[in-house]
Amino acid sequence: MKRLIWTIVVAATGVVGARAQMIAASTDALWLATMSPNLGVELVVGERSTLGLNGLWTSKPLGKDIKIKALQPEYRYFFSGRPMFREFIGIGAIGALYDITWAGKVYDGTAVGAGLTFGYVLPLSRRLNIDFHAGFGMIFYRQKEYFTGDNYDKEYIIDGELSTNATGYYLLPTRIGISLSYILK
Repeated sequence: MKRLIWTIVVAATGVVGARAQMIAASTDALWLATMSPNLGVELVVGERSTLGLNGLWTSKPLGKDIKIKALQPEYRYFFSGRPMFREFIGIGAIGALYDITWAGKVYDGTAVGAGLTFGYVLPLSRRLNIDFHAGFGMIFYRQKEYFTGDNYDKEYIIDGELSTNATGYYLLPTRIGISLSYILK
């Protein structure tokens, strides 16, 4: 098993080192407008494709009692024949931890999902792009849901598992935004 992992690492290093890779760092302006720090990294992996990873962490955006930590890996295919340029379609996943108090109720849990993203990348200069994107997907959640006056906010563990009282799934927007990206190399 160790030999297989070592072979994969060496092969991947050889592929990466064989040609110059474009790498871009980005931030979503709409999340920043809500005072929510976020950062994304995108790596060109083919003539028409990129792999990206976006992270978001927020606590009390716009003064609301919301805490979110999320990661979103995404694969993008660009129709223009050049990565990080013009129209694209993406497929991605999302994983999030959240604690939201809204209208007298508390929602404290985890969410995972997958979805599609559509977008357009507009180059402003040789290294600076604006990325317009929107996406939707299926999100599965598991959470503790209770009213703010209840004493359910402690961690209840039953038979070694965290007790939750709400599970389910929704078809929701997974990515909506305008990102500013800078090509590092």
